Amino acid sequence: MNWAALDWSILGPALIAGLLVLATHVPLGKQVLDRGIVFIDLAIAQIAGLGVIAADALGLPEGGVAVQAAAVSAALLGAWLLTWTEKRAAQQQEALIGVLFILAACAGILLLAGNPHGGEHLKDLLVGQILWVNATQLAWLAGITAVLLAALGLGWVQRLGRFGFYGAFALAVTASVQLVGVYLVFSSLIIPALATRAHCGRRRHAIAYAIGALGYALGLALSALFDLPSGAVVVWTLALCGGVAAALFRPLHASPHTRLSSQAP
Repeated sequence: MNWAALDWSILGPALIAGLLVLATHVPLGKQVLDRGIVFIDLAIAQIAGLGVIAADALGLPEGGVAVQAAAVSAALLGAWLLTWTEKRAAQQQEALIGVLFILAACAGILLLAGNPHGGEHLKDLLVGQILWVNATQLAWLAGITAVLLAALGLGWVQRLGRFGFYGAFALAVTASVQLVGVYLVFSSLIIPALATRAHCGRRRHAIAYAIGALGYALGLALSALFDLPSGAVVVWTLALCGGVAAALFRPLHASPHTRLSSQAP
């Protein structure tokens, strides 16, 4: 155990990145569960990552504006496609999301097949490099987060209907997946929302944010102390915090909807 590894100059920016990710992913995660399309985050994150891989394959400067544009364009294209499929095959939407995810993942593998550093690129896409975020990346993420929170709070997303949700989701995931990776994007969206599903209103949001913040803080600290991959450790601490919170903050009286759901076969 290396206590000297608890260096705020490294862990601080990583924690700020995690909190910015949670700011948009907690409210969007609630909508994902309500819509019953749990794997949309994996699909959109993978599509955004495919945009990054494609930009790299074309020789564009890593982390540049062109790469960001490629990632956003790919994610928005995926959002448009999912909007189209939901209109025409709503009952098969979850299955179609899964197919889209696996196609994007395999396309990324094919593009990286001839790259000697392909394995490293794929690992970065999945688990991220949260410990190495810089001020420019944080500023980019903060700007996107502010715009999305304003759009959600002012009702702009809702006015755009299906594409409003999918488009906002695509922008949020694109901004976060390059920093924290696909696994943490999924965990940040689903675990806090799932752990607080029995609650409603501001209480639910407050508990969900607390779960996420504590999960990131503990995960980053433990990964530094034991020299373990940060993304993987944070996923586990998020899950543990979510499980503990679900047990400790269980409502004394479940709503009629909750009771009916629990009694359904």
